[in-house]
Amino acid sequence: MTRELPAQRTGGLRFGKYVLLDRLAVGGMAEIFLARQEGLEGFEKTVVIKRIRPHLSKQKSFVQMFLDEARLAAQLNHPNIVQIHELGQVDDSYFIAMEYVFGRDMARIIPKAERMGIAFPAVYALKIASSVCEGLHYAHERTDAWGNPLHIVHRDVTPENVFVSFDGTVKIIDFGIAKARGQTGETTAGEIKGKLSFMSPEQALGKPLDCRSDIFSLGVVLYEWLTGFRLFTGDSEVAVLRSISEGKIYGPSYFKPDIPPEVEAVVMRALEKDRDRRYPSAWEMQRDLDHLLAESDFRPSSMHLANFLKQLFSDELEAEQARLTRASETLAGEGDARRGGKALRLHLDDADRKALQRVAERNGLTLEELARDVLRDWLKYR
Repeated sequence: MTRELPAQRTGGLRFGKYVLLDRLAVGGMAEIFLARQEGLEGFEKTVVIKRIRPHLSKQKSFVQMFLDEARLAAQLNHPNIVQIHELGQVDDSYFIAMEYVFGRDMARIIPKAERMGIAFPAVYALKIASSVCEGLHYAHERTDAWGNPLHIVHRDVTPENVFVSFDGTVKIIDFGIAKARGQTGETTAGEIKGKLSFMSPEQALGKPLDCRSDIFSLGVVLYEWLTGFRLFTGDSEVAVLRSISEGKIYGPSYFKPDIPPEVEAVVMRALEKDRDRRYPSAWEMQRDLDHLLAESDFRPSSMHLANFLKQLFSDELEAEQARLTRASETLAGEGDARRGGKALRLHLDDADRKALQRVAERNGLTLEELARDVLRDWLKYR
């Protein structure tokens, strides 16, 4: 499980061709960093680095699991799946460099709306679930270079792993425990991986899985988004597992009477405990969700979703943008040792920083480039 942390400044720690800016989260196996990739002629790109934790780097089983994750995820190239840029090693540390998505996961979005007294719109839940279906179907149908199905199953479809960017794009993240048949690190029979409350009955029982397990998990997630209630709970892990495998599932309208029967029918088909009665593919679930959206009085676009999120997190947006800007200023001040530069840290008040940021954006420059140009011209023409 990954534990989210308040952003912790790393002081611009150099890590290969990357600079680690903030530590965002730490899990049992890896640390997550916000980082900046640097290249020729001032090239810069904000990325996320997932680095295996130092005390595990010498344990072959953990390293193999980490490499399996990277190799699998690197084969997935779809707009609704977070992209992997690189699998690498710096000294004894293995890492994955992946796409940075400026947004929030659904485990933060809905609680934030609740705290603000805003009911999360059901049409947004359906739209997000449709995008998740699209990404899952792509992964489920992925083949190798010879056209052989990989039979990928994510196995951890949860609100934490559904990310919505501030431009309205939906991304599935963390294929960390996903499996394809034939991987080196095969799961031992009966071994359970994933977050308990969102598991399918067959996953809870440690049985072999196929794409229909992810469909059940998405059904659990969508149920929670629509009703605000966790479907499977218990006083212990055993009680949760028993609830999944044996407990009765009441329709979403039991908690929210205004949920339309058509919406309930889609959710309940995804939640069939007998997987032969579930949707046979994520594409077929997406088809029904899209039909519901098409029949709705209001069909939200990505722009609608983006505006909703920006309003919801307006108090956090400025702080996060300032954090990225401060990171750029730090890099600009430190210079690039490969170009023979010496460190120069700039401390600016908010008004000056924002003014420089606007000038940099108008001229298509980074803050580092602008700061260098301003200083160079001042020294030349003073």
